[in-house]
Amino acid sequence: MPGCLFAAMPGEKSDGHRFIAAAFDAGAVCALARFVPEGEKRPVITVPDVQAALETIGADFRSRLSIPVLGITGSVGKTTAKVASVLSQRWNVLKTPGNYNNQLGVPLTLASIQPEHEFAVVELGVSHFGDMKPLAAMAKPDAMLFTIIGRAHLEFFGDREGVFREKTSVLKEMSPDAVVFCNGDDDLLRPMTCEQKKITFGLSEGCTVRAEEIEYLGSGGVKCVITSGERRIPVSLSYGDVMLYAALEGAAVGLHYGLTDEEISAGIAAYRPEGARASVEIANGFVIVNDCYNANPDSMAAGLRALQRADAFRRVAILGDMGELGEKAEQLHYETGVMAGNCKVDLLITCGPLSKHMAAGAREAGVKNVLSFDTLADTLCALPDAIEPGDRVLVKASHSMQFEKIVSALHTLYRENA
Repeated sequence: MPGCLFAAMPGEKSDGHRFIAAAFDAGAVCALARFVPEGEKRPVITVPDVQAALETIGADFRSRLSIPVLGITGSVGKTTAKVASVLSQRWNVLKTPGNYNNQLGVPLTLASIQPEHEFAVVELGVSHFGDMKPLAAMAKPDAMLFTIIGRAHLEFFGDREGVFREKTSVLKEMSPDAVVFCNGDDDLLRPMTCEQKKITFGLSEGCTVRAEEIEYLGSGGVKCVITSGERRIPVSLSYGDVMLYAALEGAAVGLHYGLTDEEISAGIAAYRPEGARASVEIANGFVIVNDCYNANPDSMAAGLRALQRADAFRRVAILGDMGELGEKAEQLHYETGVMAGNCKVDLLITCGPLSKHMAAGAREAGVKNVLSFDTLADTLCALPDAIEPGDRVLVKASHSMQFEKIVSALHTLYRENA
């Protein structure tokens, strides 16, 4: 964009240095690069490592901020957290856009904070050991929220304990005066000790912020009362377990920062999922739960539990391969299929080589209608005969499976048949 700094990042398929001239032609005023392209006369700052330079820029932006910075991390629900929506009832909040939660995205997020912003909610995502340290050094959060420690990126972390160690390493970069919000229903987060003040949220006895009087609706939604001490906040949510915890996260943060019950309730109600993250979409008499942005066994289980409670519909799950699960991948896919059976899915459609194990687990668990396909093309071809008006359809897989094409096909199919 005009006036921007263009960072020439080397990538797997291409190299940003090839586009320096085009960036200048589009209005960039300077480039950050490892070398100056031959013949380029416009301003280029050369550095040994463009990524490291971006991290330095991000950290510098952060050091100039006087506003609170809340970090969010976890294996499920980071991007569905209602935290920013709740805080926005009182302040102008900058939140991580899209999936800008890694060593490239975090400095871009920090650099996008403007003078009018009064609060920043920054997502910190990790997939390898060592990822958190540079993110924490840049963001230096005043508060940290841990959603859940799940079975994500096990190919690199080995087990949930590895995930826990890496994610909670952020605490070493935080002041003892900071505050930490933790899912009190998580068996690793609940007993965690830290220097900082710890606030827990969840369904369990002993959580600082709890959901009580939970009523699951036949539509798949849920009503509850969020309590903390004498405070009681009634809330209504469109989609089950994942959104229930997202509401608790938003309430816990809102209560700590002094928001009123009315502000917290309004913030929870105002929240809308972004993109393909548990977005409930109506399509000519049936309902799509578009949750195809990404997946791991724990987020799959949460989606299936929410689908189970949609007893006013025929329950259909279209599920695909989950990536980066390492040597346990086949077993974890099988267990997800068993979960589909336990959640009384009426029709399971799987796509991908690993999801064959999911189909096998579902059949073992009693799902009578199971369709399993190797390719996305075959799955798309099967939809017209498989999906019926009146169904509630959960669509979920790792992002690499391109399940957004399934969501698009479902909308198109029933527009044509309407």
